[in-house]
Amino acid sequence: MSVIQNELQHQIDTRPLFARLKTFDWIFALVVAGGVIYAWSDFSGLMDIYEIAILFGTGIAMVILGWSHKPMRLFMLIVAATSLIAISVYGDDLTRRESNFFLKYLLSGQSATMWISALFVQATLTYFFGLFMRSEFSNKVATSMTWTAAAMGLIGLLVRWRESYLISYDVGHIPVSNLYEVFILFAVITSLIYLYYEARYKIRALGGFVLLVISAAVGFLLWYTFDRQANEIQPLVPALQSYWMKIHVPANFIGYGCFALAAMMGVTWLLRDYHDRNTANNFKDSVLSYLPEPVVIDEIMYKAISLGFAFFTLATVLGAVWAAEAWGGYWSWDPKETWALIVWLNYAAWLHMRLTKGWRGAPMAWWSVAGFFVTLFAFLGVNMFLSGLHSYGEL
Repeated sequence: MSVIQNELQHQIDTRPLFARLKTFDWIFALVVAGGVIYAWSDFSGLMDIYEIAILFGTGIAMVILGWSHKPMRLFMLIVAATSLIAISVYGDDLTRRESNFFLKYLLSGQSATMWISALFVQATLTYFFGLFMRSEFSNKVATSMTWTAAAMGLIGLLVRWRESYLISYDVGHIPVSNLYEVFILFAVITSLIYLYYEARYKIRALGGFVLLVISAAVGFLLWYTFDRQANEIQPLVPALQSYWMKIHVPANFIGYGCFALAAMMGVTWLLRDYHDRNTANNFKDSVLSYLPEPVVIDEIMYKAISLGFAFFTLATVLGAVWAAEAWGGYWSWDPKETWALIVWLNYAAWLHMRLTKGWRGAPMAWWSVAGFFVTLFAFLGVNMFLSGLHSYGEL
């Protein structure tokens, strides 16, 4: 196990962040800073002090993310440029999405969503094809498709944001207000977190397993679109008309994305462990032998839960502050709040047992899988079966 860990450390550049920066990193930072300043100079009159803080905080986060994970620089620039092109094509006329070819079939909020649905499912199948056929080329294609799907998802959300304002300034809002929008956000965030770990640990063999969760989310999204017409932009209910939504919801879904990734790491750990315990029974050359070593999977699972727990904690605290502003109290034992606390306690206990008791292996893998079902109920089940102050998110 120590040999594998040493090899991982050898592959990962452990120099301080600033020591790794090159000319293009500083150019990227200047481009982001220019965009933030432009947005502030043009729209500061429409923003309060909190929204200005969110704008500058987002810019700083984008720079740090681009510096830490180099592929994100090109990704963010492509998303920003493409979104701006789509917005400029719209102008002030929402009806252009029916007459303009690129908006109708590619760049409108709805058409971009259809593209991500197809791309994520195809990427899932391609990852599994690459795993079963031992094809590195197929795996690289699947990675490219996943990047493209994530880009289209984020472009679709940004363009949808503009579309809401083209309907009416009273309707306009950041697109994280209902299940349709947050399922897209979940797919984008989960895929980007996976792509980070894929590049860091060279684990393309795990791509199909992680994208199974995203494909399931896409399946729900398609049903929700065609059966419930959930893609229609609706005005915000009063409780959601707050700047807190801009930070609470994304932070929450970074947590959900990390927990989903950790659950699939648990599944793959159990599969790889099953293989290793049955090598004497003609399993030596099975497809499971191409999964990463258990120590690698275990490390990713731990880091994903640690990151998810940090963001979920932040989201829970921000949610309490938002609740005080919207409903007059920080905590009301609403079903959504209660289940958020259960999720928090579950992963706090997971990390406690890992860090203080040294638990590893099968118990933690099973726990991460079970924990995701708890998270899934808190995210979706509460909306389906319970009612409360968060009833605006119901099915």
